[in-house]
Amino acid sequence: MKNLSISPPMTEEQARALRAGDNVSITGTIYTGRDTAHRRMIDLLAAGKDLPFDIEGQIIYYVGPSPAPPDRPCGSAGPTTSGRMDPFAPELMRLGLRGMIGKGKRSAGVVEAMREHGAVYFGAVGGAAALIAGCVESVETVAWPELGPEAVFRFQVRRFPAIVVIDSQGTSLYETEPPRYRTKLAQGDEAP
Repeated sequence: MKNLSISPPMTEEQARALRAGDNVSITGTIYTGRDTAHRRMIDLLAAGKDLPFDIEGQIIYYVGPSPAPPDRPCGSAGPTTSGRMDPFAPELMRLGLRGMIGKGKRSAGVVEAMREHGAVYFGAVGGAAALIAGCVESVETVAWPELGPEAVFRFQVRRFPAIVVIDSQGTSLYETEPPRYRTKLAQGDEAP
């Protein structure tokens, strides 16, 4: 496991070099989107239209930020459950999406698309939503403002903490770590 700094956009080679368990610090532009925004993006593509931003090499954070307090660009910004984006993620990866940030397991189809197209899935800590918001330096609405917190936003982030949960080889901490944890407990050792 490594500690790495990432500045999107990422190349396929950069994404493929990341391994499950790597800690990353993201500085630069990331985009947000939840299931309604993802559905709209797929509908645009089906209609032969362009997406509201160039997705090549980008990272999408599955978040619906809460309203901004007077002194901040956004309120709490914790990750949402990623599985709701699973029907849409493979097509976006085919177009060059390199990273997704969220929480929870991903479907077999998403993991296969990650292997095929060279993408990674980052986990963000859900219980630290207010701390994560502190990494957001600016917020700009990119598309569908009528969706409120579920609109697509462009976040400028600085040292946004995440961990590679599933890498482009398909290695998933959701599968590798529970058996390791159970073994440690069975041996009477402290949890890893």
